[in-house]
Amino acid sequence: MELFKNTNFDFLGKKWPFIILSLILTAAGLVSLVLKGGPRYGIDFRGGADMYVRFAYKPPVEKIRSVLDKEKLAVDVTEVTSGGAGNQNEVIIGTGVKNDQALNQARATMTQTLEATFGAGANGRLDLNNTGAASLADRLRDPLQQANVALSEEQLQNLAKTITTFRDTPPRSGLISDYNQLASLPGVTPQVLNVLRAQTFLAPFTIRDTEVVGPKIGQDLWHQAILAVLYALGGMLVYIAFRFEWIYGVAAVIAVFHDTIITIGLFSIFNKEISLTVVAALLTLVGYSMNDTIVVFDRIRENLKILRREPLESLINKSVNQTLSRTVLTSGLTLLTALSLLLFGGAVLNGFSFALVCGIIVGTYSSIFIASPILIFWQNFLEGRKKGRSTGTAAAPAPARRDTVAGRSPAKVK
Repeated sequence: MELFKNTNFDFLGKKWPFIILSLILTAAGLVSLVLKGGPRYGIDFRGGADMYVRFAYKPPVEKIRSVLDKEKLAVDVTEVTSGGAGNQNEVIIGTGVKNDQALNQARATMTQTLEATFGAGANGRLDLNNTGAASLADRLRDPLQQANVALSEEQLQNLAKTITTFRDTPPRSGLISDYNQLASLPGVTPQVLNVLRAQTFLAPFTIRDTEVVGPKIGQDLWHQAILAVLYALGGMLVYIAFRFEWIYGVAAVIAVFHDTIITIGLFSIFNKEISLTVVAALLTLVGYSMNDTIVVFDRIRENLKILRREPLESLINKSVNQTLSRTVLTSGLTLLTALSLLLFGGAVLNGFSFALVCGIIVGTYSSIFIASPILIFWQNFLEGRKKGRSTGTAAAPAPARRDTVAGRSPAKVK
C-alpha cells in the first residue's frame, strides 16, 4: 500500500527548524533533570513501598501529606489522573527506605495513619473496606451466634468470602458505600446485615494494592536497566557500521541518543516516574527508531549506486520521499495504538504508553531531520578539507564522480 506517489518534498531544506526544536527540548529536559536532582525513579529502582489508595471522593492529597508528615514519613503522594473508572479518586503514596525493617515499619505506619485519619466512626468496629475474608469471619462468628443465626464454620467462611469478593469486583473495586448493596448476596439475610452494621463500618477509602521493593533490589534493577540500554545501542552501532559505513552507524546512534534524551527529559518536565516498564518502552523505541533510520539509510545506499552524479542532499531527499509512505503507515498506526494505551490503559501502563507516544513522534522526525543531515555535514566537512589542501596549487585535477558518502569508493558501497 502506497499513500504517497512521486512526492518531492524538500525535507532537508526544512531541517533547521527541527534541529532547533530538538536543541530546545534537549536543553529544557536537561535543565529539568538538574533542577530536580535527576529523573523521578519509580519504586522498581529506588526501593521502598508504594501504596495505592482509592477514595470514595476526590482524594484530599494535601491532608494525606500533612498527616503522614506528622508521623515523620518522607512520602510522595501522587494523585492518579488517568485511566478508567477503576482508577478514579486514587492516590499513590510512596516512600523510600534504607533497610527492610524500616520498610515494614513505614508500610504499617501509613496504613494505621490512614485508618486513624479517615476511619471516623470506627469505635472498635472492623473496617469492611480494608479487611480480608478470614478477619471478617472471625469478627462475625460470635455476634452471629448471639443473633441466633445458625451457620456452620464452612458457611461462615463462604459468607465472608462472598462479601469480600463482591466488594473487590468492579465497579466497586474495593469500596462498598452502603450496606444495602450486600442485601442481594446469597446468605446475607436481614439478621446478617444487622450484625454487619453493628460489627463493621465502611471507611471512605480502600488500600487497593501495596508494592514493596527492597533498596538493594532497586539498585540492582537500575544498573541492569542502564546496561541493557547501552548494550542495545552498542550492538546496533556495530551492525550498522558493518552493514553500511561507520558514519551511518554514528548518525543512527546519535539520533537514538537524541530520542532517548528528549523522552527522558519530557518525563522529568511532566514529573512522571521512570520504572521498569518505562525502560522496556525506551528499549522498544531504540529498536523502533533504529529500524526507521535503517530503512532510510538503505534507500540512500541503493540510490548511491543508481544516481551517482546526483548531489548528496538531493539524493537523500529523494530517498526520504521514496520511503515516506512506509514511514507514515508504520509510525502512524503505531502512534494510534500508543495513544489508545495512554488514554485508556490506566495508571499501570501510563508511563509505558507516554514513553511510546513521545518516542514515536521524536524518533520519526529524527530519522529524517537529525540522522540524515549528519551525513551531509560529514560530506561537507570532508569536501572542505579537500578544498583546503588544494588551495594554492596551480592546477587541480578534474573532479571525480561523486557517488559515495564519506569518501568511500563505489566498490565499497555494499
